Amino acid sequence: MQLDLNLLTALDALLEEGSVAGAAARLHVTSPAMSRTLGRIRQTTGDEILVRTGRTMVPTPYALEVRAQVHDLVHQAHQLLAREREVDLPNLNRTFTVRWHDALASACGPALLAAVHRQAPGARLRLVAESHSDTPELRRGEVDLESSSAEPSVPDSRHQLIGEDRLVVAVRPGHPLTEGPLTPERYAAAGHITVSRRGRLRDPVDDALAALGLERQVIAVAPSAATALPLVLDTDLVVTVPQAVTDSARRGLGLRTLPLPVTMPPIPLHLVWHQRHDNDPAHAWLRAQARAALESVFDSGHRSG
Repeated sequence: MQLDLNLLTALDALLEEGSVAGAAARLHVTSPAMSRTLGRIRQTTGDEILVRTGRTMVPTPYALEVRAQVHDLVHQAHQLLAREREVDLPNLNRTFTVRWHDALASACGPALLAAVHRQAPGARLRLVAESHSDTPELRRGEVDLESSSAEPSVPDSRHQLIGEDRLVVAVRPGHPLTEGPLTPERYAAAGHITVSRRGRLRDPVDDALAALGLERQVIAVAPSAATALPLVLDTDLVVTVPQAVTDSARRGLGLRTLPLPVTMPPIPLHLVWHQRHDNDPAHAWLRAQARAALESVFDSGHRSG
């Protein structure tokens, strides 16, 4: 059965106005056109809908029965198809999946969670760890929002630059490197823990040292900054980590922070999402909360540094 859903809009106007002329004016059509539409509605429903009594028209019992339902359907259709929509945060019932690396989740997750729960109590956050390999979950819709240090290369991804971080050196209080200037030579001579979710023993810091004719001794590799930082607390090992996103963790452990003695480019942070969410008001709201949480951590981390 082929249904013309435009008839619902006309039926809603007829039942609200109670006349062909009033419905025609409301929908900006002529009265003859609305009379023809009423005829089609009568043919489709098998009911007169409006019957004339004297100079007025009154709804039939069937029309009175379905009037509220028709109005709700038309309202829902307008909400569904409206170009500009506002999200009903108090009644939002949705689960968002956010993929951030561990240091970012630890630093910014509490603020994001608090903002989401305060504004949309029915919304839920699923924080997932970064994968050991590049995966297409964002394109498949399994991840709503993720972080990246590089601009996405796929054309159907969107991104926003949040800020830039820089590397610092974390050591235990009283570490020998805290005495006197930290030179590239002293830094390279120390025992190091590197951070790599793929288990790599070498990273761009080694390239910067190699340009100076230096090589550091890597004792261990940890999958995350959260794992690596406690390992230096009771040893003379050092770990090189991003400043802003590890600021809270370093201070919580009582670690000392030293400037990296080699020149390294800043580390950009991008929020990344799929283009299907560009006009999704709930997703736009989530992006705004994530951006605010990230920016507050970057600002406080840089002031601390």
